[in-house]
Amino acid sequence: MAFLFFISFIILLRIGELAVARRNEKWLLQQGAVEYGQRHYPFIVGLHVLFILSLILEYWVRGDGSYSRVLLVLLFVLLACKVWVISTLGKFWNTKIYRVRNFPLVRTGPYKYIKHPNYLIVIAEIAIIPLIFHLYYTVVIFTVLNGIMLAIRIREENKVLTATF
Repeated sequence: MAFLFFISFIILLRIGELAVARRNEKWLLQQGAVEYGQRHYPFIVGLHVLFILSLILEYWVRGDGSYSRVLLVLLFVLLACKVWVISTLGKFWNTKIYRVRNFPLVRTGPYKYIKHPNYLIVIAEIAIIPLIFHLYYTVVIFTVLNGIMLAIRIREENKVLTATF
């Protein structure tokens, strides 16, 4: 029963993030934003959908119902960090890569200390979410796949962030 509540929470969280991203996307496009990285974005979406399905499948096959309260608390710390990232970027936060001409890059909040704080949070989430329920196959497989995807994503994003407009 705990896993059902947990996975429902994770799915609702992701849907909420997509709703915020979609709302922000409309605003960004109204400001003349240009989207980059369209070729790899469907793979990111697919990766995250498969991650959720893997959690469910592995729990269904191997789950014993036990979970780590310490890691659950750590997940909520990560979620607080994600809220900090999203609130710092405001309308510029998105799951896609957008750049708006004549708007300076955000260099406050966590961006004052780390170049890509959201990706650090995603890396930690991909590990901690399955570890809460001891879903080790999902941790290993999706840590590797996410690492490959983020290498592509960050390279693309860095090109956009360093380009002069």
